[in-house]
Amino acid sequence: MEDKYLIEGGTTLHGSVCISGSKNASLPLLAASLLTADKCVFKGVPQLLDIRNMVKMLSGLGAQVNHQGGQMVIQARELRETEKLHLYARKMRASFLLLGPLLVRLGEVCLPLPGGCAIGSRPVDLHLKGLSALGARFQMEKGYIRASAGELRGCDVTLSYPSVGATENIMMAAAAAQGKTRIINAAMEPEIVDLADFLNKMGARVTGAGTRVIEVEGKPELHGAAHTVIPDRIEAGTYMIAAAATGGQVHLQRVAPEHLRAVIDKLREAGVTIEEGNNELLIKAGRKMHSLKITTGPYPSFPTDLQPQFAVLLSVVPGESTITETVFENRFLYTRGLQQMGAQIRVDGCTARIRGTKSLIPAQVEATDLRAGAALVIAGLIAPGRTEISGVYHLDRGYEKLEVKLASLGAKISRVADQAANL
Repeated sequence: MEDKYLIEGGTTLHGSVCISGSKNASLPLLAASLLTADKCVFKGVPQLLDIRNMVKMLSGLGAQVNHQGGQMVIQARELRETEKLHLYARKMRASFLLLGPLLVRLGEVCLPLPGGCAIGSRPVDLHLKGLSALGARFQMEKGYIRASAGELRGCDVTLSYPSVGATENIMMAAAAAQGKTRIINAAMEPEIVDLADFLNKMGARVTGAGTRVIEVEGKPELHGAAHTVIPDRIEAGTYMIAAAATGGQVHLQRVAPEHLRAVIDKLREAGVTIEEGNNELLIKAGRKMHSLKITTGPYPSFPTDLQPQFAVLLSVVPGESTITETVFENRFLYTRGLQQMGAQIRVDGCTARIRGTKSLIPAQVEATDLRAGAALVIAGLIAPGRTEISGVYHLDRGYEKLEVKLASLGAKISRVADQAANL
């Protein structure tokens, strides 16, 4: 039975909310635990659908996983290949992050091509080219990739695009390879830095994380380590935008303001007041809001994972705003749902033109992907009346206790079983 959200919109958000650990940091960290037979301990791993699916894959591979009281302990003494991986790998792209660690531990592995949100082409060729340079060999077989490697050796790897996943996969394989690896044109996201910090705790020597050139001095025998996951900057940004869009005031706790600089700058440009503290932010909606021009891009540019949410805010800001998407060609699929709710959005190629209106109208809409779902929730909070959002399992992939946290801020939101899904 599928669930849906019922939202009675028209209320402002007020109060305080604690940001969960980062989903996009946790997934590569959990994959990296396979690099050693020792115990790895993680704090702050969020309880999300994607995390549960990753845990099922780790368990299926033979790792022991214990998740209690905000702490996850993983020990992969012995690993085995399993054909059941495809049941979970098809559901999320992060499953492909297992490739590098499994090559290190097993020398040979067969993985299904990954799934995830249908927001555009996200080829794995950069992963394969990078790992091939280290000595891996690949063969495609009916939706699967069979990989093998003898001894992995460090080298220079130049990425044609700063792919986050490819950077992470190469980092993990290089951490246990012989010699030095340089990743040129590497991704600079905070999640990359978090993975580098964990690999260093395991005994690798990773320098330059957070810049375009990362150097990894491999160590074939890595050991266990303990690590606390960084806060989720996309969750934080979503609550920041929701506070501004509803005319509210929200205090964010356990947040890293330095990871949100592009978002903070754009919200301030729009007229939102933001006070920064030590691991906290106070968001105050502006009395007079301004239209904007936004262009997404790899970090530190404006994140593509927050542009659907920002489009909702701009839908109720006077004047015409534009959002240009440079990362995913199908990211604007969410605009159809917002148009149903009265948003005046016109998509022209890779640019969305948004003309602000006084308010939105409630509707029955469907979340087509994770961030589209977040955008519809914010729209539902704005629109006076009842909005019904189906497909909320997408939101379960990336937002921990979303309806609970929003309700604590004064939102009138409930989660109910969607009886229509079974008719």
